[in-house]
Amino acid sequence: MRIEENYDLTRHNTFGIAAKCKRFIEYTTDEEAIEAAQYLRDHPSPLLIIGGGSNLLLTGDFDGTVVHAAVKGIEAGETDDDHVAVECGAGECWDDVVAWAVEHGYYGAENLSLIPGEVGASVVQNIGAYGVEVKDLVVMIEAVEIETGEEVIFGRADCGYGYRQSRFKQEWKDQYLITRVIYLFNKQFDPVLDYGNVRQELERKGITEPTAAELRQTIIDIRREKLPDPEVTGNAGSFFMNPVVDREVFDRLAEQYPGMPHYVIDEEHVKIPAGWMIDQCGWKGKSLGRAGVHDRQALVLVNRGGATGQDVITLCQAVCADVKREFGIDLHPEVNVV
Repeated sequence: MRIEENYDLTRHNTFGIAAKCKRFIEYTTDEEAIEAAQYLRDHPSPLLIIGGGSNLLLTGDFDGTVVHAAVKGIEAGETDDDHVAVECGAGECWDDVVAWAVEHGYYGAENLSLIPGEVGASVVQNIGAYGVEVKDLVVMIEAVEIETGEEVIFGRADCGYGYRQSRFKQEWKDQYLITRVIYLFNKQFDPVLDYGNVRQELERKGITEPTAAELRQTIIDIRREKLPDPEVTGNAGSFFMNPVVDREVFDRLAEQYPGMPHYVIDEEHVKIPAGWMIDQCGWKGKSLGRAGVHDRQALVLVNRGGATGQDVITLCQAVCADVKREFGIDLHPEVNVV
């Protein structure tokens, strides 16, 4: 188990915010996770459990302990004619898992290609894109309970999954150190194409019946076209959640904005793209101090260089105020603000 004091977190957040924590702990095995839980019980302090830092905004130094899982490994387990269970260490890069699955002929995660972050965080956040959420793949989550040091196992139904939500973000927050996730992949390729501009981009390439590799590459191309590389421009991907509104609210706005993009959730609820509303308010490509709104995807807030977490918060508040004034809808950050 690795323990460091007064630790620099700059490389642990994709916004590139300069910040430090009082103590940093990293575990690489189940045994080290149990040891880390014991250490946390013996040295109580504010706690922050992180993955790859791709969904994190630090607003200053963290006067407490930051814990990171570095458990590695991707391994196929139980299988039948239609499915295969794949066990992944919590510290594995999520996109490496998607690439591995496609290469081995296991399907279902192609639309989640190039989403930044790690396996452990994927099940906390319930990552999703282009009509697919990771909860659709999760079978089992292995973790260590910090309070007791006991190893525990959760099934998908235990986790209370919703849109970018899970019990790990709510009542279970900072209570468990995730060590592994078991996903269930399909052996038959059944692509999800009718979300966003996926099908249009495939047709532009002259592809009508894509292979899994072609679909994965197309998703990667779309994301790279729209989203900034955090190695070049600090960001945390989609900063805001897309709001889900009542049908009555949607109908009113649809009259005012003919052709407004939307996704029907059910008979009573409709999802409206937050990026579209932010764009309508004139924020795309604009800056407020050292923080700005990305010029190709208004859902993304960026570090123009030297921004602090408070700079990003100030921009977030200004954007939310304009969307509220124009549409009467509250936007909520998807990122974890600390």
